[in-house]
Amino acid sequence: METTQSLQPAIKNSKASFITGTVISVLCILFLLFDSIGKIVRYSESVSGTKQLGWSETAVQPLGIILLICTILYIIPKTKVLGSILLTAYLGGATATMMRVGFPLYFSIIFGILVWVGAYLTNSKLRDLIPLVK
Repeated sequence: METTQSLQPAIKNSKASFITGTVISVLCILFLLFDSIGKIVRYSESVSGTKQLGWSETAVQPLGIILLICTILYIIPKTKVLGSILLTAYLGGATATMMRVGFPLYFSIIFGILVWVGAYLTNSKLRDLIPLVK
């Protein structure tokens, strides 16, 4: 007798995990939008903060535009994984910059983790691809 197994997703998308992922994603999105728009409109605090990290004043707006594009891709459900990858790259650059100037690294690292936790909890295909729990 032949035994067949049904292929089931590694983790079913429970309502609680989806809500948790959505809340985490929304909090990340709000911060990222605030940061990117502050850079684009050259808000004085954004400019001075970026300059403190060793970036020139002319780099502030391009950094804001890059961050805004990555955030928009993260907002759209179909491109959320791509947005997560690009935000990871952006935050990796932020981590390297923080390390270079001697600032604490924890914020950019934890933020990058939260971006992925939000994506993981709201995207069943991502959970199937990376089954952390059976």
